[in-house]
Formats: sequence, C-alpha cells, structure tokens
Amino acid sequence: MNKLLAQEMYYLMVLGRAFEYAAKENYMKGNISGFLHLDIGQEALSVGAVKAFEKGDIFSGYREHIMAMSRGLEPKAVMAELFGKVTGVSGGKGGSMHLFEPSHYFYGGDAIVGGQLPNAVGCAYARAFLEQDEGVMAIFGDGATNGGAFFESLNIAATHKLPLLFLCENNEYAIGTNIGRTAPFKEQAKKAEPYMPTYEVDGMDVEAVYKVVSEARKQIESGHGPVFVEAFTCRYEGHSISDANSYRSAQEMAHCKARDPIQRFKKALHEKWLCTEQEIQNIETKAQKAVENAVKYAEESPEPEADALFEHVFYEEGENVVS
Repeated sequence: MNKLLAQEMYYLMVLGRAFEYAAKENYMKGNISGFLHLDIGQEALSVGAVKAFEKGDIFSGYREHIMAMSRGLEPKAVMAELFGKVTGVSGGKGGSMHLFEPSHYFYGGDAIVGGQLPNAVGCAYARAFLEQDEGVMAIFGDGATNGGAFFESLNIAATHKLPLLFLCENNEYAIGTNIGRTAPFKEQAKKAEPYMPTYEVDGMDVEAVYKVVSEARKQIESGHGPVFVEAFTCRYEGHSISDANSYRSAQEMAHCKARDPIQRFKKALHEKWLCTEQEIQNIETKAQKAVENAVKYAEESPEPEADALFEHVFYEEGENVVS
C-alpha cells in the first residue's frame, strides 16, 4: 500500500457514504423503488476488501453499492440502476439488489441470503479446472452462516481445495435479530475452522481489511485451498430502508459511530500518509461532485421500454410469455 492507493481508498469511502445518503434521499422522494440496503458505516470493509482482491471474481450479497463502485463500476450507472433506468448497470431491471457486471468480474447482489455462496463455489471450481491463477471472493453477512448453503459451500470448497476466499461481514445482526439469538457464539469463523484457515480483522479499519484480504488472496492463489476471513463491522442504518433500526440502543449506536471508519482513516491520511488538509478536501469535493452527477444522470436517463420485460428471460416460447 502506498499514498496513492490510500488516497484512492479514501475517495471510494467518502464517495460511498455520499452515494448512500443520496440514495436514501431519493428513495424518500419516490425516485427509487423496491428494496434498498445501505452500507453506511461499513465503508472500510467494502472498499478495503474489494481493492485488495484486485483480480478474480467477486460474488456479494445485496448490500453492494460501494463494493460495485470499488470494483470500477461508474457511480452514475449504479445510481441509474437504483432509479430503474435503462442506463443502469443491469438495464434498470435489477435495482439495488442486482448490480451485475461480468466485464468487471462482479456478480453482486444476490437477493437470497447466502445464495451467492454456491455460485462462488462453482466459479472457483471452474477457475481451478481451467488452471487459472485468479481466485474467487464471496462476501456475505453473519446471518448467512446459519444457512445450509454456507456449510455445503465450505465442505465442497475445502474438499476440492478451491481458490475461494470466504469473507464474512459480521455486523452482529441478521436483519433485525442480534447474532446472540441465532448462533451460539459471536465469532462465526468458528464454524469454518474444521474446514480451512480462518482469520479475524477489525472491519472498521480499512488498512487492516486491505492487509488481511491481500494475504488471504495470495494464499488461495497459491493452491492451498480456501480461506475464511471474518470482519467485525457496524452498519449505522437499519437492515433496509424500511427498517427503523429501533431495536438498537442509543448507547450501542454511539459506540459504533465512535469507531467511524472514515474519520479513522482520515486521521491516518494526515499522520501516516502525510496528506495535507487541502488534498483531503479535494478528494471529498471530487466525491461529492461525482454523486451529484450520478443523481443528475439517473434523473435524466430514460425508462426501459415495455418490450424489455421479455428480454433476457430463460424461456421465450411458452404461452405465458407474450412477444
């Protein structure tokens, strides 16, 4: 890691937070419909992990806006997708939960909790079968580790020594249920210990996330099989836009925000990477401008044509499919 990369990651973090607040505002205005899961507070995990996993495939859950932009997807295309516009990442058909872009090897936004894990296993199997150097990273929440697909994926990945990095985003809540009510222990890495090496990291520290994911990536690429990384983090918003987050106390939220990843990294930019206040302000201004442009682009983009409903469907000849 160097100063240039540190500045880029700070840009992506402040871009992500501004983007998420803009998405929330436009949802309230009625410009965005469907589900919306915000990543505010978890920027260090989303940016640090994706920047560290610079090659290979990424499969994620549906809290993936910042991950997608960190992978190189344009903010305006992501915002247009949230608006349901034809210029969106998925042509306006997927919305917030389906930011899918094969040209960037980003297969994000599986709407089923843990549904991305078997897909990631299959992709890792293909990578190994084709003797390719790059691996696969699957990002999922702590709630997904209680599902059957999680254990089946661990088993197959370990048995075949697949190049797969399991990255658990542990914010302690499965929707609105605290992890203490759904699992016998807080550290979900314990579930993976019989299968593969496991590591824990402070998910509110972007440099720590970048380091541990970089090392895990090298490990899976060296042919030693899968690795499990657990990042402890904290989301500031409810599970989705319809969740008032009332089940968490003011004290708990204050504890979360005292560890704010952006303020923490901003301090490191000053003290470790010797960035000036003007350099940091320039980055923040650039990010805010990018979000404003993204919203404007989404507002002005056209809706998909009605015929687009019948494109990209699995079956086109049935009586129930009108062409």
